[in-house]
Amino acid sequence: QVQLVESGGGLVQAGESLRLSCTASGSIFISNVMGWYRQAPGKERELVATSTSGGSTDYADSVKGRFTISRDNAKNTVYLQMNSLKPEDTAVYYCRVETKKIGGSSWYRYWGQGTQVTVSS
Repeated sequence: QVQLVESGGGLVQAGESLRLSCTASGSIFISNVMGWYRQAPGKERELVATSTSGGSTDYADSVKGRFTISRDNAKNTVYLQMNSLKPEDTAVYYCRVETKKIGGSSWYRYWGQGTQVTVSS
């Protein structure tokens, strides 16, 4: 069982920056995807950014050019640098990790508890 803990959320003004971090409590398998989702009140949870163990990244169109996802495999940690924040970025941000055993077919999915990001104008 993997436990994820997020940190770095807070209240900022439009145009400012935040850096989120998510650390897994234990080891994860070599094949994995680490990423961030967010959910605003009354809205569906949506993908923000992902980072694969193979080195690829992907971003939602709404955050391209403003957000950057990165990872430190030695620390089992994934980061989300958020620049030029907008009020519409306000949401609870959730860390997600998907991992699979070598030679296995099942993916295991884990979620963090979420961290609140509020952007005022």
